[in-house]
Amino acid sequence: MGVYWISTTKKQYWQEKNSATNEYNKPNLIITDELKREIDGFGGCFNELGYEALSLLSEEERCRVLDRLFLPDGDCQFNICRLPIGASDYALEWYSHNETPEDYEMKHFSIERDKKYLIPFIKEALKRNPEMKLFASPWSPPTWMKFPKAYNYGTLRWEPKVLEAYALYFVKFVQAYKQEGITIHQIHVQNEVVADQKFPSCKWTGDQLREFISTYLGPAFEKHNIDAEIWLGTINAPEPWEELMKGTTSDYDEYAQKILSDPSAYQYVKGVGYQWAGKYAIQRTVQSYPELKYMQTENECGNGENTWAYAQYVHNLYRHYFVNGANAYIYWNMVLKPKGRSTWGWEQNSMITVDPETKHTIYNPEYYVMKHFSHFVKPGAVRIETTGSWTGNSTAFLNPDGTKVVVIANPLKEIRELTMQNGETYSFALEAESFNTIVI
Repeated sequence: MGVYWISTTKKQYWQEKNSATNEYNKPNLIITDELKREIDGFGGCFNELGYEALSLLSEEERCRVLDRLFLPDGDCQFNICRLPIGASDYALEWYSHNETPEDYEMKHFSIERDKKYLIPFIKEALKRNPEMKLFASPWSPPTWMKFPKAYNYGTLRWEPKVLEAYALYFVKFVQAYKQEGITIHQIHVQNEVVADQKFPSCKWTGDQLREFISTYLGPAFEKHNIDAEIWLGTINAPEPWEELMKGTTSDYDEYAQKILSDPSAYQYVKGVGYQWAGKYAIQRTVQSYPELKYMQTENECGNGENTWAYAQYVHNLYRHYFVNGANAYIYWNMVLKPKGRSTWGWEQNSMITVDPETKHTIYNPEYYVMKHFSHFVKPGAVRIETTGSWTGNSTAFLNPDGTKVVVIANPLKEIRELTMQNGETYSFALEAESFNTIVI
């Protein structure tokens, strides 16, 4: 007959409990075999104020910045970029390509102004990456086409002769850039269709976009053999609660669904560009029309302080768009002066700051967020689904060459030991408040 003793102490109880809890809560990430949407690439927007800032640098330093942004083996490796049709809110002054009143035949259409700022900027980028794709959108039509007659605020005059002329305006733009040796691959009909701003802007309803694309722009591109794609963009649908408070809605149902569910408009649309509050509509649109392409067309711009905290927010925007089906992510201003002040007074972030006094270049936190994605995730990559407690802070991709890329943030103020499983198990110490890229 044996004797045995069982004792449970308070200290032992807490040690075992805490050990089990810590093991359960340990940050982990599991890379699955589930493949999602293809990634087309990354880029930024060519703006006049950006070129002005670059022009402050010495030729050697300016070339270094351009190399880091656009070379296929540079830091960011941009391959999809945006430009405005006429003035953006980061132009030196407001303008369009035809301010001759009632010139319905576009006899006075001209991109002469662009030859001073935008085209040199674009050609420097194309020199470094000739395969770069470009998409363009207007902030405002010519003022004589609007009511009231101004670059800011207002709407397009909804008259057949004006709509025909405006469709021709897009045709002339693509043709004029082609003569400069620059191919415009996509036309997005209007920057921020919901915006009614003190900078160049023009409001459109979903019904207006549907009619313009199906009746005017699509047929005009066919008639003039324009091979640039027509995109439904750039959509900045208001946050749903804002519209519901007014008793109206202008999210997915007002724009994407209304336009794409109409066969006469759908036949011309190749993709949808979302930005700002448009992020609330991308999931439903991708689920409904998975055959189309999708793009985040303008990174949210901050307040000119270029803080690490805002970079963490921007990292989450990348993840949100890719997880919900975006094929590409486009930054806004690549280069600006300190504070990034627009001509109308808004201060915004930029990837790079050029100090006018010292002529030095500062690479801001959001530059490195972009690099963590764009340098490692190659065109043709496919997003991979992940599971685990650190999924909400990470995005994974499978490159065409078979390498796997995991971009993962630790927004917390303490180091976290991450366990990652991809057939094998790996352990990493994620530094506090850090961005990390892991390549397998």
